[in-house]
Amino acid sequence: MKKIAIITVVICAAAVTGCRFNNRSEGYNYMPDMAYSRAVETYADLDSSRFTSDTAQAGGKIYYDRTPVPGTIARGEVSSFHLPMDKMGDSTNYVASKAIPNPLPALSAVDYLEAARLYLVNCAICHGDKLDGNGPLFDGGNGPFAAAPKNLITDPVVANMPDGQMFYSITYGKNAMGSYASQLSTKQRWMIVHYINEKQANANTKPAATTVADSTGNAKK
Repeated sequence: MKKIAIITVVICAAAVTGCRFNNRSEGYNYMPDMAYSRAVETYADLDSSRFTSDTAQAGGKIYYDRTPVPGTIARGEVSSFHLPMDKMGDSTNYVASKAIPNPLPALSAVDYLEAARLYLVNCAICHGDKLDGNGPLFDGGNGPFAAAPKNLITDPVVANMPDGQMFYSITYGKNAMGSYASQLSTKQRWMIVHYINEKQANANTKPAATTVADSTGNAKK
């Protein structure tokens, strides 16, 4: 009984000691960066002396750039477009883009609807929902645009444009059209290329002539 009493007293004393209200010490933190991580912007230049041993000289200071390695493909994305934007007055890569095929298979019914939505949100304001170049910004000459955007169905340049070159134009912009690389992912841009191709094919497919019989029973078209 005496031993039980002693043990009880020891446990109570330890409990009281461990729960003292004036004990505010956090002790030692073996890995403080894990407990108190620094808020770092993904693409911000970091002080290499504090974050990494990799260095790059920039403005007389040592920084570490966390930009992904060129050619890196995000999870769920398709292969990246390896051609950079041409410099002013040069069209080497624009011409070379003709040889790049669309990496996506033909659009399924679901993907077609999504591609149509993406086109309407990003492209129809200029090129029109019918791809005729008569979007709200032109509106038959009544809009803020003085000149009509390209008619994606009948314009000979666009109607015969290879997929890679169309993707280049959407990615980097062409003439008065700006880049849509920040608004659309790589996959979404290729989906829009598919969508435009399908709309062009449907518009250029002439309906078959029908044969009917006149009042005399003779066939006529």
